[in-house]
Amino acid sequence: MSTSENLSHELQNVLSGDPWYGSPVYTILKSVNFETAYEKPPGSIHNIAEIVLHMIAWTEEVMDRMNGLPSGLPTSGDWPPISKPDEQKWQNYVEDLKLVNVNLIGIIQNFPPDQWNEPTNDERNREEGTGVTYEELINGLIQHHIYHSAQIALLKRIING
Repeated sequence: MSTSENLSHELQNVLSGDPWYGSPVYTILKSVNFETAYEKPPGSIHNIAEIVLHMIAWTEEVMDRMNGLPSGLPTSGDWPPISKPDEQKWQNYVEDLKLVNVNLIGIIQNFPPDQWNEPTNDERNREEGTGVTYEELINGLIQHHIYHSAQIALLKRIING
């Protein structure tokens, strides 16, 4: 299996497949209603809607980096502000997460095979002489999705019992 095939398979598995560790991202989100998405339990820093927007923002940033743009914070911010609680907005957030990941999978599948082990366009790579390769970037985003899907599952359990 090529690097592109492997990474796109791993990302799809985490999002909607049958990952070894448990439920995929979209299955977890499907069980979250909009009231739960906007509720912030005591002691929580972020609610589920904020986490989903954060996941979207970083997926967009990874797409930018895959397209050769310099590394930085997402253009919409690390933690983009959410709108007031609204059922349609919540559904839009979930659909936006799906759409950015479909777009990213397309980029992965069409990425030049000989560039996977090259460093991304990150000023820190040149300063330190090391850096994140494109393959490591995608693996990092996959880990990021897993991490935040676990947070979402835990928040949902805390809120709904």
